[in-house]
Amino acid sequence: MPDVAGMFLNFDGRSWPTILLAALVAAAVAMVLYTVTRAVLRRAVRGNIIFSCMLERTQRALGFAWPLMAMQAVWAAAPNDLDSIGTVRHLNGILVIAALTALAMGVIGGLADGLIAKHPIDVENNLHARRIETQTRVLSRSAMVLVLVGGTAMALMTFPGARQLGASLLASAGVLGIIGGLAARPVFSNLISGLQIALAQPLRIDDVLIVNGEHGRVEEITGTYVVMRLWDERRLIVPLQWFIENPFENWTRTGSQIMGTVFLWVDYRMPIEPLRAEAKRLVETMPEWDRRVFGVQVTEATDKAIQVRVLVSSSNSGRNFDLRCKLREGLVAFVAREFPEALPTIRSTEPVAETELAEAL
Repeated sequence: MPDVAGMFLNFDGRSWPTILLAALVAAAVAMVLYTVTRAVLRRAVRGNIIFSCMLERTQRALGFAWPLMAMQAVWAAAPNDLDSIGTVRHLNGILVIAALTALAMGVIGGLADGLIAKHPIDVENNLHARRIETQTRVLSRSAMVLVLVGGTAMALMTFPGARQLGASLLASAGVLGIIGGLAARPVFSNLISGLQIALAQPLRIDDVLIVNGEHGRVEEITGTYVVMRLWDERRLIVPLQWFIENPFENWTRTGSQIMGTVFLWVDYRMPIEPLRAEAKRLVETMPEWDRRVFGVQVTEATDKAIQVRVLVSSSNSGRNFDLRCKLREGLVAFVAREFPEALPTIRSTEPVAETELAEAL
């Protein structure tokens, strides 16, 4: 067996065993320093949601970045005439760039997570929280895309061939610029649309929208599309650019409070005051009513029946839907029980044969 101890006793600082040993020691020291620093920072930011989220999102990237930068310092101090040292420096440099890029993306993501956690949307009046979450998610994802593009560009610029390729592309920028612009148009359009949505906020996370006749709630806003959770648990995927170019309904643009209607068709013999009193009694027993708006009016009269509209309000659209269903059931039962003669009927002054009556029914 080779004399390993003798090999390390004869290190002259210009051989690979010496350099590798120095790199391993530097990486180990960096890991120890990272562990200590992380423990100190974790204790220092305890109770601060934003910094805690940033520390949590960056721990893996920092775990790679510290030893990689320590080893890069060792490779930089190594003799230039050492065999393959240039390749090792280059590869380690790419890894350092990748780790720092991941670190920057982690900082942005942790900042976003902290801001969102600091403003939860699972409260009754969550308009401000939803505004913050929408802006934070869209802007953070756009920033992470830019950081990723910048890190990739920096890594590519370390290759001489890539720099030559870039020069050749610049030489033919006329044709390639047109082709690249056409190919990247959807990407940049959605990116710009995302920034417009984040700043102008025509829609936000948890908003209730009507898009092409579909009723749903905004579940997620990515860098390219919006995910809507429909009432029947389906998911509607809509590109960001669509919301900039097309009209849509936003039921929670300035608040979640909403009004809804219940329509009843009854006969002309139906007295309105008892119906109004029963509607008032029913709605006051229902927790879905927020006590803001209530009204009973005759809104239409045809040659066969009259239409009665009951207007009620709730704190959000879901509660209002339940309120209208309960109120409709209660009023139908009331009319059928107390005023059965007021149910819609078909009248005729002419005698009707039995066969004609059967066909009419």
